[in-house]
Amino acid sequence: MAEIQQKLQGLSDAYQKLQQDLQVSVSARQKLESQQQENKGVQKEFSLLPPESNIYKLVGPVLLKQERSEAVMAVEGRLAFIEKEIKRIEKQIQDMQSESENKKMEVYQIQTQMQQGPQ
Repeated sequence: MAEIQQKLQGLSDAYQKLQQDLQVSVSARQKLESQQQENKGVQKEFSLLPPESNIYKLVGPVLLKQERSEAVMAVEGRLAFIEKEIKRIEKQIQDMQSESENKKMEVYQIQTQMQQGPQ
């Protein structure tokens, strides 16, 4: 009986850790989605600007003039990177949810086994 309780405790601890990791991953995805929306907003602003407009980049406390093509490429590069990261984290979240569900089922099975008692 003590063996089963130890196994149950181990599974319970693993389940709780998975839930914490899942929360961290969901938070990271939300942050990436926020960055994605911000960069899409910048991309939209670039498309509304006339071609001869000056574009400045904030570097520390200084605004530096930047070529339009460089600025557009930088935003597109960031968007591509963010998109890949979102996909990676979503896969990670799906894997964690699946593993979490498996742990939950194992805990349930052991609890049911304990309630039925020794046979």
